[in-house]
Amino acid sequence: MKVENPVALRFILQDELYLLNTDKAFYEKREILPPIVEEISESEIRAQVSSPAIQESQTEIKTPAIDKIPQEAKPEVKTPEPAFNYLGKNLKNFLILVHYPDQEFIAETHLAALQNILKRKALELDDVVILNMAQHRNITIAQLAAFFKPVKLLLLGKAAIPQGMTPLALNTPKTSGTRTALYSFGFDEMMDSVDNKKIFWELMKAL
Repeated sequence: MKVENPVALRFILQDELYLLNTDKAFYEKREILPPIVEEISESEIRAQVSSPAIQESQTEIKTPAIDKIPQEAKPEVKTPEPAFNYLGKNLKNFLILVHYPDQEFIAETHLAALQNILKRKALELDDVVILNMAQHRNITIAQLAAFFKPVKLLLLGKAAIPQGMTPLALNTPKTSGTRTALYSFGFDEMMDSVDNKKIFWELMKAL
């Protein structure tokens, strides 16, 4: 049995051992050397400190930007223009309002009488507009003014006055800006009354 460290023999062999004088001097001089501690130089320590530590890469979680939901454009609501059914071509911007529930425009006998009056003023049917308000009950004066742009406005009878119209005195012309309005008798009130015809004619000459 070979033992490299003689000191370990005392644990292996229980009996007393006796050394020869020649060997005693050898074992007395032998010392157990302390363990060698490896010294680390200061430059190596600095190098280790300066070396960047390995960090675990962290995956950056980015929240995707939420785009604003575009609002649907609201369709523009436009009020449809009223459809007018009238006689004449409005060449002179002369609007005549009548009221005949049982006619499309005006009674034939009344139309003939009106055309005779217009001729005395050097006007033709194409120069004016004859609109039956019985067929346009919901039409306002603002809509009439916007569409026909009348310079002269003649209202024959109380029933012919449109909605929103400023009250007018009977047989009293009223001028507002460039427009002159006259509210007078309807033809039903004039046909059997000579006085009403005369009043109406005198007013028409000045209109």
